[in-house]
Amino acid sequence: MEKRQDSLAGRLRAGNRTAAAELVDLYYEQIYLFMRRLGHSCQVSEDLTQESFLKAWQHIGQLRSGKALNSWLYRIAGNVSKLHWRRHSSSKVVRIEGIDVPDSNNAQWGKIGQLEQLGRLRDGVATLPMKLKEVVVLHYMQHLTIAEAAEAAGLREGTFKSRLSRALKELRRQVISKDGELL
Repeated sequence: MEKRQDSLAGRLRAGNRTAAAELVDLYYEQIYLFMRRLGHSCQVSEDLTQESFLKAWQHIGQLRSGKALNSWLYRIAGNVSKLHWRRHSSSKVVRIEGIDVPDSNNAQWGKIGQLEQLGRLRDGVATLPMKLKEVVVLHYMQHLTIAEAAEAAGLREGTFKSRLSRALKELRRQVISKDGELL
């Protein structure tokens, strides 16, 4: 995979349009889900995903290597999302649908409680401030390593870990009641 990313990065820097199409094919769904998980509607997520790839193509000269391709693209997408929120600060955040919850009709009775907890967790992530939501989404929902996610967020690893810790503490507070039982 690393050689493929290095090759793709080199072809992208050379201005190869086939490589640009390959980049979109590889990352479109991930970036779209990233936007949805940050609280954008379906339509806005599609628009912001397209804008992210356009910005990536316009700034392809800033791509250092194939290793950085993943985090570089997430950083662009994160910046596009932040810019959208600034421009549309009156827009309402939509409920994130990034965590797929199976239909409870198909789930066994023992798993219904887990589904409810997952739903509360999903709702909790949606209510986090953007800085905290972004670190949770990058690390836990987009499955980036701490180093990749920190680079994608434009943060030092220590700062990223600190925000992640604060986010998890807030989620625990939201999901666990005062007497120590799950809500």
